[in-house]
Amino acid sequence: MTYAITQTCCNDATCVAVCPVNCIHPAPGEPDFETTEMLYIDPKTCIDCGACADACPVDAIFPADRLTGRLREYEAINAEYYADRPPAPALASPNFHTWGEPSFPRSLPADFAPLRIAVVGTGPAGMYAAEDLLLHTNAEVTLIDRLPVAGGLLRYGVAPDHPATKGAGETFARFHSHPRVRMRLGVEIGEDVTVGELAAHHDAVIYAVGAPADRRLGIPGEELPGSVSATSVVSWYNAHPETGADAVRLSAERVVVVGNGNVALDVARVLVMAPADLAGTDIADHALAALRDSRVREVVLLGRRGPKDAAYTASELLALKHLPGVDLVVDDRDPRTGAAVDAAAAGEKAALLRDLARETVDWTVPPPSDRRRIVLRFHSAPVEALGADGVRAVRVTEDGSPAGTEIVAGLLVRAIGYRGVPLAGLPFDEATGTVPHEAGRVTGLPGGYVVGWIKRGPSGGIGANRACAEETVGTLLADAVAGSLPAPTGTAQDFRRLARSRSRHLVDARGLAAIDRTERARGRDAGRPRVKLATVPELVAAAKGGRWRRQG
Repeated sequence: MTYAITQTCCNDATCVAVCPVNCIHPAPGEPDFETTEMLYIDPKTCIDCGACADACPVDAIFPADRLTGRLREYEAINAEYYADRPPAPALASPNFHTWGEPSFPRSLPADFAPLRIAVVGTGPAGMYAAEDLLLHTNAEVTLIDRLPVAGGLLRYGVAPDHPATKGAGETFARFHSHPRVRMRLGVEIGEDVTVGELAAHHDAVIYAVGAPADRRLGIPGEELPGSVSATSVVSWYNAHPETGADAVRLSAERVVVVGNGNVALDVARVLVMAPADLAGTDIADHALAALRDSRVREVVLLGRRGPKDAAYTASELLALKHLPGVDLVVDDRDPRTGAAVDAAAAGEKAALLRDLARETVDWTVPPPSDRRRIVLRFHSAPVEALGADGVRAVRVTEDGSPAGTEIVAGLLVRAIGYRGVPLAGLPFDEATGTVPHEAGRVTGLPGGYVVGWIKRGPSGGIGANRACAEETVGTLLADAVAGSLPAPTGTAQDFRRLARSRSRHLVDARGLAAIDRTERARGRDAGRPRVKLATVPELVAAAKGGRWRRQG
């Protein structure tokens, strides 16, 4: 029986590398790989070996005959990808494809002295870079994060009801205690330690600082209480220590979310799903309590363009369609919406809306009291948030019409993308929100490199960072072989002392392990995978308390 790839696919192509019959596509180097939403297994070629399932970092691959519930449709989704594609060329062997010549583009000469490399940021981009260095070279890696805990967007950006996606963090966590890794958490580059000081203690520095800011709507009323960014909402329900427990208030019956990407869908889903379905996750305690008392009955997702151009992935929309106790409705006010759905060909994103209820919603009345629902409203853009002391309504237009419609709502969430921010000491392109670079090499900063969203902009999911890191690490190692890396003037011990003298919240690998044990212990008591510590003092106290017990 064939295997099938399902919703949580992260596109990092680990499965492609282990497949003995080359049945997983699109693969790195193929035209569709950069834009695909997920990878697919060819059921006619798969030999049921299971190597891909063992290798998948997010547990997205299962035997097709064992798929149940909402995952059952992925057997057909995988097969449909190959339905209109030409058959693969004949193989030299009936079972195994011919491997190319071995290539080791990211290795150093055997007699090369170990490089000392700092990686700033412990999210997926930084950890893919660290993994690449540790597996292919004898480099010594210093992992640095401004927070006293590792994980980045895997810890604070993935929705709590996506535990398989969070599982990628377990793959990265094995490197936290690697003998050639030093953890320096709770150190903010540009504040505690300058870019120049960091460079002086390392042969090279890779910046994986992401895109932590949100894009603004630029409309009147955007600063009113009750208008928040999706970044804040996601941080709030993930217990980010820089987002307070009262950052999001759920006292309104209707919420308007501007945007229809995956983050927008995450926010909508969490706000309306049954709290009991979140009680077994690692959601923040304060968010779970707020959701239990929430008055939210309806979330409206505003999309500027039509359903054919929606930014969400098909797999995330499918998950929304199967959300228990929640209706998914298409606002049918604009005739272009229904026409686009009806005309969509099989396999197109708009076709997934064909079986949904359509309704011309009266926004002046409260949402239904007996059901929760999500309303998809296309061809709409917000032009003003209305209210005196807080948001009471959002005025939207249809296709630029000045008349507009008022949607009565007490919470406005902007989910129109992320943006990088400048880091003192690094060049920055204000237009793109990225650091200027050439194949990852920071322009005008010898020994400086970038990876992830600060390099390419806020696009691509977790797996996209693997190829991004491979390019950056390849550039770094080529520079090392060419002798163009500046020699550090300080030692690893010098940097440890510097970090300790500058940071009041320094956490090392032992402290991180203590935090992990503490959160998992709290989770066991509550029947959850973990209960996150939600403030910097709590995290630091757990780190220090764990070390004290070991030494005592």
